[in-house]
Amino acid sequence: MPGLLLSVALLVGLQLALINPAQARSYDDILAAGRISVAVYRDFPPYAYEVDGKATGLDVELAREIAAGLGVELDLHWMIADENLDDDLRNHVWKGHYLARIEDEPMLRREVADVMLRVPYDREFAYKVDPDGRVINDLVHFFGPYQREHWGLVYDSQRMESFENLAVFQYERVGVEIDSLPDFYLSSAFRGRLRNNVEHYSSTALALDAMAQGRVPAVMGMRSQLQWGVGGLAGSERIKTADIPFPNLTKRHWDVGMAVKDAHRQLAYRIEDVIDQLVANGQMKALFGRFGVDYSRPDRYRVQ
Repeated sequence: MPGLLLSVALLVGLQLALINPAQARSYDDILAAGRISVAVYRDFPPYAYEVDGKATGLDVELAREIAAGLGVELDLHWMIADENLDDDLRNHVWKGHYLARIEDEPMLRREVADVMLRVPYDREFAYKVDPDGRVINDLVHFFGPYQREHWGLVYDSQRMESFENLAVFQYERVGVEIDSLPDFYLSSAFRGRLRNNVEHYSSTALALDAMAQGRVPAVMGMRSQLQWGVGGLAGSERIKTADIPFPNLTKRHWDVGMAVKDAHRQLAYRIEDVIDQLVANGQMKALFGRFGVDYSRPDRYRVQ
């Protein structure tokens, strides 16, 4: 019986190894292989998306710059957002998706990436704990802030006059991505007085399309998504940015960075060197400009 149990254990271990063939690799392993796997969110313009079957976007181009800076080839690792960021980090940085089989579900990849982009660079998030007091993402190293992202609001100047605060949306409609922070924020602002004029869409891009078609006169969302989306609309010259306060909004801006498995910090340090160079020589600003997005430096690169 002990021999049978041992045989079963070995068989199970072999099967697990076969279905989970790739793990996050060290910097030396990446150099030896000549390739790096970088995880980006699929169908998430202007950060990562496809045009005529070709990958493009801010994060896709940044992934290419990282690979070039390390002197290796790039393997894009497409991600589909799970229920929360903790799940995404587990699925794509340190463990892999527990349901996925590569040959059957290419969109649910069992293997993890070497590095993941578009992760909040936030100490509170990095060290948050579960109900038992354990750090949730203790197997992840957060590093390399490369962009400061903002919430913003745009409006059609032919349908609305300039305004000074959000009270105007007691009478005018505003589009938001459903279940996003702008959705929760506007629905609760002014003790819920704006709620009936908040229109929900499955993405910011669709909210902007609705504005272009005259269904809503304004949209709130991430500034870079708004800038990119407005640039592709007919009559974009009449779309203006509302420079107004967002009272009681917890975070109007935040830094975006990267994540690797905690044991692979040498890789993180080397990638940070690449990012530092891109920011210092103006390439990062130029990269964002190609997508019609204003580049805002994170705190790491701000002059004190």
